[in-house]
Amino acid sequence: MAGYLKVLSSLTRSAATLSKTPAVLAPASCQSLQQRNYADKRIKVAKPVVEMDGDEMTRIIWEFIKEKLILTNVDVELKYFDLGLPYRDQTDDQVTIDSALATQKYNVAVKCATITPDEDRVEEFKLKKMWKSPNGTIRNILGGTVFREPIICKNIPRLVPGWTQPITIGRHAHGDQYKATDFVVSQPGKFKLVFSPADGSKAKEWEVFDFPGGGCGMGMYNTDESITGFAHSCFQYAIQKKWPLYMSTKNTILKAYDGRFKDIFQDIFEKNYKSEFDKVKIWYEHRLIDDMVAQVLKSSGAFVWACKNYDGDVQSDILAQGK
Repeated sequence: MAGYLKVLSSLTRSAATLSKTPAVLAPASCQSLQQRNYADKRIKVAKPVVEMDGDEMTRIIWEFIKEKLILTNVDVELKYFDLGLPYRDQTDDQVTIDSALATQKYNVAVKCATITPDEDRVEEFKLKKMWKSPNGTIRNILGGTVFREPIICKNIPRLVPGWTQPITIGRHAHGDQYKATDFVVSQPGKFKLVFSPADGSKAKEWEVFDFPGGGCGMGMYNTDESITGFAHSCFQYAIQKKWPLYMSTKNTILKAYDGRFKDIFQDIFEKNYKSEFDKVKIWYEHRLIDDMVAQVLKSSGAFVWACKNYDGDVQSDILAQGK
């Protein structure tokens, strides 16, 4: 108990020393504790690392880990961005965009947990507006794929006993619901989608729904470039792990939208990766998302699961709990 109280006391002291006026971008020395006792010989890191500070308890824990475990042994320049909700609001969320652009420049970032505000948080923090998820903003700027693989500990019981080997979720971190435009209507009217070609040719129009009264609607998108990058990263990751790859969609319902994902994946696989998959005796399959969920629950693991953005968000959390 004494040791536990000592750690809490240290964490509290660390929290009290955090700057009350955080900088948008500054070297680590501007953000750190006043007194440091570093080792004489620290590992020198050649390039800077982007540091994205977070909200509430994560700020305290991260400061403690950084000062006690990292900077005592590693000599690294940290490019600091305060993604705490008050500062995001103060900068109209520009700090989130700047942190993503810095990550593009320096290639490596450490991000703490952040709050995505709902109505209650808007009132609690007196925010200007209900800012979007910083994770979503960063992912949409960086593109790429988020791979999430649980660490299996033999002495920790699993909620799904059959998952004896890891399962890696490859989440497409771009577009879809996370960059959608959604709205509410309060009267009858027609909801249409319009595409206006950049070359000035005739616009294309789709009527989505004729509202008899109030309701809600949404428009979302993705790009061939982003889906292609997603596919390549998943195929390469599967080869690296020597695990089969499954890609799930609901193309029976979203025949054009999800069908585009399915077709791009299949084309890239046939042209670039089929022979490599055959060499290491693994395979690629497209599955309907509901069929894939059922298969995952019955499996023992050891495969990569490529998910669209929303599916990956949900399934990676389920996987983390089940493991």
